[in-house]
This record gives sequence, C-alpha cells and structure tokens, in this order.
Amino acid sequence: MIPEAWIKSCAASNRYRYSRHADRERQNDGLTLAEIEQALVSGRIIEQYPDTGRGESCLLAGFTDAGKPIHAVCAAMDDWLVIVTVYLPTPPKFKNPYERG
Repeated sequence: MIPEAWIKSCAASNRYRYSRHADRERQNDGLTLAEIEQALVSGRIIEQYPDTGRGESCLLAGFTDAGKPIHAVCAAMDDWLVIVTVYLPTPPKFKNPYERG
C-alpha cells in the first residue's frame, strides 16, 4: 500500500516524475505542473491497486488552490513518486471526485 503521507512528502520535496502518458494527459486536459503538485499535496487516496501488472499503484483525488478536482494515478519507483496518469474526473465515469459513476 502506498501511504498518502509519502505521496505528499514526495510532492513537497520535488521527488516525483511524470510518465510520458501522464504528461500527455496533463497537457490534453490543460493542467499545469503547479496544479498537479497542488492536487498531490492536498489529495487523498480513494482507491488502492495492489498490482496492475506493473506493480502497486493508487488513485489520488486532490484539488488545486482554485478548487479544481484532479485525479492522479501514482506509483513508487525506488524512492520516487511516479505519476502514471492524471485527468479531470468528469461524468459519466465519476459522479464527483470521490465516487465512480
């Protein structure tokens, strides 16, 4: 299980990386690097994935300082947080940032 406090610590100390997919999705949704960092620091884990074929990961729901909801799928690689993908949680897939549709 990836601890929420560890994700926040990595985000606060710039110990994180984006996968190519995450960076592409971030740009597609018009999200800035600062907004993603804000979501990581403020977020809470809403789903844990023990093994998706590439190891353990989790889904974090967080908010920007302006209140925009962001989802980030996070994994660990050594001592670094890896952001696997990021997106805006929208219907019909999500009722709200914390509930699937």
